Amino acid sequence: MEEEKVILVDVNDEPIGLMNKMEAHEKALLHRAFSVFVLNSNNEIMLQQRASHKYHSPLLWTNTCCSHQRAGETNLQAGKRRLEEEMGFVVPLKELFSFIYKAPFDNGLTEHELDHVMIGYSNDEPKINPEEVESWKWMKIEDVKKDMELHPEIYTVWFKIIFDKFYHYLEDHKL
Repeated sequence: MEEEKVILVDVNDEPIGLMNKMEAHEKALLHRAFSVFVLNSNNEIMLQQRASHKYHSPLLWTNTCCSHQRAGETNLQAGKRRLEEEMGFVVPLKELFSFIYKAPFDNGLTEHELDHVMIGYSNDEPKINPEEVESWKWMKIEDVKKDMELHPEIYTVWFKIIFDKFYHYLEDHKL
């Protein structure tokens, strides 16, 4: 199976090439990514726990899903595709904002992403893909914030960064 490629971009999100995902993370090159937050009618976020065999951040909690766009795919198409692959359902998504972050991992890899953050709404239970996801849960937004302060070690590096931006976006826009 051919390794997944990521879209390398400049700071304006203009594509400048494709590269194998692992190589881009080894070289810490800026690439396009997305993060999906699914909320229910109780204003809870669906969190996922990454599968135990993932090559980085296994068993850590993170947002509903996140990944990388493929060549020719819009941000929303990519978000819907990955939501279905990981969590077994699709909902309409809306892009909220994008930003650049850089987060090194303990294993020598680095996420350097121009991340497109999206939101969707559902009250349904997911049908998780055990290749990708160990477990899932609903959690109130305020409880995520508090738990992250008390137990930062159980959350992915990128989720801590993205959640902070997401939290402030919700505060500012009253979604």
